[in-house]
Amino acid sequence: MSVQIWTYIFVALSFSLYIGIAIWSRAGSTKEFYVAGGGVPPLANGMATAADWMSAASFISMAGLISFLGRDGTFYLMGWTGGYVLLALLLAPYLRKFGKFTVPDFIGDRYYSQTARLIAVFCAISVSFVYVCGQMQGAGIVFSRFLEVDFTTGVLIGMAIVFFYAVLGGMKGITYTQVAQYCVLIFAFMVPAIFISIMMTGQAVPQIGFGSELTEAYGGGYLLDRLDGLSEQLGFATYTEGQRSTQDVFFITAALMFGTAGLPHVIIRFFTVPNVRDARKSAGYALVFIAILYTTAPAVAAFARTNLINTVSNAEYEMMPEWFSKWEDTGLITFDDKNNDGIIQYVGDPETNELNVNRDIMVLANPEIAELPAWVIALVVAGALAAALSTAAGLLLVISTSVAHDMLKRTFMPQITEKQELACARISIFVAVLIAGYYGINAPAYVAQVVAFAFGLAAASFFPAIVLGIFQKRMNKEGAIAGMVVGFTLTAAYIIYFKIINPTADSADNWWFGISPEGIGSLGTVANLVVALIVARFTPEPPAEVQEIVENIRLPGEAIPR
Repeated sequence: MSVQIWTYIFVALSFSLYIGIAIWSRAGSTKEFYVAGGGVPPLANGMATAADWMSAASFISMAGLISFLGRDGTFYLMGWTGGYVLLALLLAPYLRKFGKFTVPDFIGDRYYSQTARLIAVFCAISVSFVYVCGQMQGAGIVFSRFLEVDFTTGVLIGMAIVFFYAVLGGMKGITYTQVAQYCVLIFAFMVPAIFISIMMTGQAVPQIGFGSELTEAYGGGYLLDRLDGLSEQLGFATYTEGQRSTQDVFFITAALMFGTAGLPHVIIRFFTVPNVRDARKSAGYALVFIAILYTTAPAVAAFARTNLINTVSNAEYEMMPEWFSKWEDTGLITFDDKNNDGIIQYVGDPETNELNVNRDIMVLANPEIAELPAWVIALVVAGALAAALSTAAGLLLVISTSVAHDMLKRTFMPQITEKQELACARISIFVAVLIAGYYGINAPAYVAQVVAFAFGLAAASFFPAIVLGIFQKRMNKEGAIAGMVVGFTLTAAYIIYFKIINPTADSADNWWFGISPEGIGSLGTVANLVVALIVARFTPEPPAEVQEIVENIRLPGEAIPR
């Protein structure tokens, strides 16, 4: 059977499973809609957290960026993985003990301020919108190639599917859907990685193949040495040597770490388990499940880059295999025969280079380039969609809870009934899907880069407020509000200027202190901390009862009754 038929089969089966789970686990109350009733087992929650965490950026884009950036691309790997450890150890158990559904709920109560709550709502919605746009973009890339529709139609299909099961099941439906999606996406990522590792190095474990010698069919020698040689020969930067400045790599990694620890859609997952102990267990399970993909991604990146260069460099355009023309139809690969010789000149010099490859297609195209069986290629499609849509659903839920619970129920319309609150949450998901779909179609950068901006905003707004709220009794509402406003504004303005207002100036020569827009969240985090601490120092202390709560959430025990 052809790749397209296998794709229809796998996508139909997996999506039927997701929708069936959503119908089976339909939310009937706000608690089930927001936190799945608080009764999810730790193992299931760990798998759901991993699926929620490993978005299209992790599945599709991270390995693609590493394959082009080489060592520089690993800051995504280090930042996201390190950030999850930071979240699991430093924040999650304490937030779970505090006993609130959402991050704005925590900030509103901890800082005894409706203004702080509303600022947190605005930040949560902004971060989630930026993040979900990347997921819609990823879904569009997958659908446009493998269902052979245009990119816009691909995004619309993804919007419709994720809207259905997010609105129907809420967090209860999303949780059990994400358990299934984790199984699909990790199987889909690992199977082709194992196949290609065996083909190229004779090693069944990709992580070992990454540091092994190539088979004779691939020219022999160690994989990374071979890739360095190919890159230098064609005028590209050496794969294993970084090109970015040390300070930029540091700031990007830090922004991704701090942003991870402040992401609302990941934090909320620790409220779906019965108690604090189970929150710790589910964090540990999730880290193991995440590590399976994250330790494999660098190997996949190196395999994909080597295969691409070997296949397209100095090849006759008319003799290129079918996968090449299929990706050309999507506009994600373009060939401009500048010297009209019919030979693809794939080189580092932009003046003579004739081939442009969108980095987000590398994981998806890799099985086709390696000539793996059609069912393996289709399996990757199902996995990529699972990654994109699982995270999109979690983010849409954050938006809906921020609007319906934190903004309406807790602030402007405290008298609304549970049924009305649930209806508002579902309406807000519908509006959010429409906006996210538009910006997914008109995204400013690659998927992982768009997601990195969301992490920067989360780092500069939530991370200091949460950390100080847990570990600093003296932190008051004035300090938290001032810090969030300054940190978020600085980060957002920097990203908007270089990515939207004046993208031609987006270069190291114009960046502040050599910090790229992907890393500016670190500076925003520092600004937030400094402003918050200074303002808190010269304003009244928090009420005694608030300081007592801060003291209690760091002691062993279950959620604080309030």
